[in-house]
Amino acid sequence: MGLKYLHTMVRVRDLERSIAFFELLGLQEIRRTDNEGGRFTLVFLAPPNQPECPLELTYNWDGDEGLPSDSRHFGHLAYEVDNIYETCAMLSDNGIVINRPPRDGHMAFVRSPDNVSIELLQRGAALPQQEPWASMGNTGHW
Repeated sequence: MGLKYLHTMVRVRDLERSIAFFELLGLQEIRRTDNEGGRFTLVFLAPPNQPECPLELTYNWDGDEGLPSDSRHFGHLAYEVDNIYETCAMLSDNGIVINRPPRDGHMAFVRSPDNVSIELLQRGAALPQQEPWASMGNTGHW
């Protein structure tokens, strides 16, 4: 029996805000489905040239009161980036809290607007330690 990975789904409260967050990370919308009968929208996003690894954002038009307040039980999404420091600076400049700064030049964590934990990993070898990141403490949960 063969197995093929399809996608990861997360529920979101504010579709446009969530799309904007993932676009900051470099993901692009690759398809969208609006389901009038089920009253929901599915938006699939993926890194450029990687449509085989999409993230599905599920937005229920009538709200989603059952959405957990802390999605840490989900684990996290992980993305590799070209420069961990530049990525974290850009996210921070756009109002995103860096929950676990890249003190080691290799790994950082942020949270989406719906509290989904996102791991950012430096492509290749860790970068040399750099301020302000090297001495920055954690903020909240990651």
